[in-house]
Amino acid sequence: MNERRPSGRQATRIRYRPMSPLREHLRESFWFAPLLTCLTAVALAGLTAWLDELSVSVTVEQTGSATELMRFTGAAKSVVSTVSSAMLTFIGVVFSISLVALQMAASQFSPRVLRLYVRSRLTKATFSVCLATFLFALLVQLSYDDSTDPATVTSVPVFSGLVAVLLVMLSLGLFVLYVQSMMRLLRVQYVIDRVANESVAVISLFRLLPPDREPPAAPENLLTLLHEGRSGVLRDVNIRRLVRLARKHDVVLHLVPRIGDFITPGTPIVRVAGGAPPRPWRIASALNVGVDRTMHQDLSFGFRQLVDIAIRALSPAVNDPTTAVQAVDRIHQLLGLLVHESFGDVRFRDRDGVVRLVEPVPDWECVVDLAFTEIRICGAGQPQVTRRLAATLDDLLRITPEERRPQLLAQRSLLERAVAAQAADPENLAFALLPDRQGIG
Repeated sequence: MNERRPSGRQATRIRYRPMSPLREHLRESFWFAPLLTCLTAVALAGLTAWLDELSVSVTVEQTGSATELMRFTGAAKSVVSTVSSAMLTFIGVVFSISLVALQMAASQFSPRVLRLYVRSRLTKATFSVCLATFLFALLVQLSYDDSTDPATVTSVPVFSGLVAVLLVMLSLGLFVLYVQSMMRLLRVQYVIDRVANESVAVISLFRLLPPDREPPAAPENLLTLLHEGRSGVLRDVNIRRLVRLARKHDVVLHLVPRIGDFITPGTPIVRVAGGAPPRPWRIASALNVGVDRTMHQDLSFGFRQLVDIAIRALSPAVNDPTTAVQAVDRIHQLLGLLVHESFGDVRFRDRDGVVRLVEPVPDWECVVDLAFTEIRICGAGQPQVTRRLAATLDDLLRITPEERRPQLLAQRSLLERAVAAQAADPENLAFALLPDRQGIG
């Protein structure tokens, strides 16, 4: 188990469970759940076909004829045939809604929030169950016995028809929930709430702790390995694999880029302290490089999404300062969670307590700049936004330790100067800088 220990608090042992990259990547994909449900549908079709045959054989043994069961043949076949022909059309209708929702979200909020729709469990469940229902109904028809003689019939689709009806009812129920979910995700306040909740989860799972009392060797004097993989954004790293690799070679790995940085072949990727370095391809295998960022281990990506939503709302094409204020509300919440956290490189230990991996994270100044700079520049002419920013900064200044106040005071001063450049009238200036948690009521 890896752990990170705070300086000066040797009695406190902080345990950290690295999040599974595989689990996170499967959540980002859209193929795994449909594949799993389709395999289940194939197995279910075989099971119901066997039960249909078993029910006929049992009935014949007890009554000598399958006449009673034959009454269900026509209705069951009609139901299954209708399901198989209509479900594919139903799938098209369901996901036409998704395409419209994605287009509206990308244009109104930010392309970064599309990941919420892709990761939605309800969206995947609806698509998967509808697809499995279609496949089940299609396969069941292959097991039909066309015989109309009760003495020779071997299978009557009683169980198959019943399961098909249950799958249709489940699909309709999921469809209703799916439409409700899409309607909510088209409202910006729910999108902002989802982003904030994910950010809170990342902060709580990936706590920033003070550096160790005896940190590893300074990375400036260490052997540097260059990236040999493909170009892209460093989405996350497999912490367990890197720690095991460093333990095997008896070295300490200093990760150079932060999660969310864009890397290319030749970019310094790790600095190695200790013995012989691992092969670069072994390190590259533990790095997940993709085309976009993810919330898995990226502490600043939540702020990035909220800021993007705010500045898009403040653009002349949208001109919606109320949405920007709602984004600032959540930025206020997240900064309030971080004011007492210790920033510094995160150090992961092997099972013997030896530091094996050092990972850089954004410092307090970087987080504050990310949270306020762009919104301040874009919203300087909007009193609703400037009043909410002033209230946020004043609130944070009341609870922030003394050593972190300069960054907030600098943002307060820059806000005053930006508003003064927009409002020449003293009364308008005073109004625009009056702290208000609602912006303008």
